[in-house]
Amino acid sequence: MTAYHQSQVDRASLRRYRLGRIRRELIRRDYGGALLFDPPNIRHATDIPNMQVWALHNKCRYVYVPAEGPVILFDYGCARHLSAGDDLIAETRTAFPHTYFTNGPRHAEYHRNWAKEVADLVRQHGGGNPRLAIDKLDPPALHALEREGVTVTDGEEVMEWARCIKNADEIVAMKEAIAACEAGIAAMWRALTPGMTENELWSHLHATNIAKGGEWIECRLLTSGERTNPWFQECSDRVIQNGDIVAFDTDLIGPNGYCADISRSWVAGDVRPTDEQRRLYGVALDNLHHNLALVKAGLSLRAFTEKSFPLPEDLVARRYSCIMHGVGLCDEYPFAVYPQDWQRWGFEGVLEAGMTICVEALIGAVGGKECVKLEQQVLVTDTGYELLSTAPLGLRPEY
Repeated sequence: MTAYHQSQVDRASLRRYRLGRIRRELIRRDYGGALLFDPPNIRHATDIPNMQVWALHNKCRYVYVPAEGPVILFDYGCARHLSAGDDLIAETRTAFPHTYFTNGPRHAEYHRNWAKEVADLVRQHGGGNPRLAIDKLDPPALHALEREGVTVTDGEEVMEWARCIKNADEIVAMKEAIAACEAGIAAMWRALTPGMTENELWSHLHATNIAKGGEWIECRLLTSGERTNPWFQECSDRVIQNGDIVAFDTDLIGPNGYCADISRSWVAGDVRPTDEQRRLYGVALDNLHHNLALVKAGLSLRAFTEKSFPLPEDLVARRYSCIMHGVGLCDEYPFAVYPQDWQRWGFEGVLEAGMTICVEALIGAVGGKECVKLEQQVLVTDTGYELLSTAPLGLRPEY
């Protein structure tokens, strides 16, 4: 593991590759450019982070990426210095914030001024193409752009496809993030003691990630005992009991801004796992390994669904929302569901070499005490997959 400032990533190469991916998708769809607000998308385009969690709910920065031409970053008022020396940013300007709390009754005025500036960029650098891909936009801003003659198109689709194929630089960056995450997982295992709270245990993951140059964590999915079933309760001040299942999903944004999305389930304390805990864990392992064995470039998402592990009848109702999802700077395309969910949520697609994905297993019964959650992060290859997450499996892992 190396901290961010000691990273082995060739950052200039990584930035060029990621920007090239965006421009390829813009050209493929005949768009003149993109305007990106979503922090992971800004990170993908520029590699310049700034208050990313805050910016998720305050549109305070954005970046203009033409299909050909200068990349222009609009940053939070006093943060323009963050892009100084960046080899891909031609210019940094002060952003017009899209928040009522900063704009107050001048909100409409700021939207008009913002739209005029963006429209000028489209006319100047869009090659005569008024089609602008935008990932996140509030209705007043959309209408202001349309009044300026800009045609707004779907930037989220552009960015999901731009981000889904990783090159060697991105894989190195992701492995460094996973290393920080797995150091945090090891710290949690060493700290796990009956009598501590779920929050206390979860804090070891946060502390390790930050100490190793990581950035933030998207969720707080760590629960124990009966709070594991049903899943998706976040960690609390519940005291972990001797013999409890402790299950967690890291959802961690580590060094380099990449996501490490790994799930493990343990038994706390010094008692033997119960027969039911061993049964649930055994099914989770079978589920995980069966679905991992399917992974290979060229596999369709429909085939992934149809060939996926058949859950025992009593465990179907507590199944996870997907059997697999993409991962990069955060969770991303592609996404595959269980057969029971295909009609409502499934869609066509194909795994490609260079995608990084997480294969999921959530095993529990309605009316049962506990659930087991397991998840592995892998790189899709032409012949199968490369395992990226290496934290030990087991109800009592060996560290």
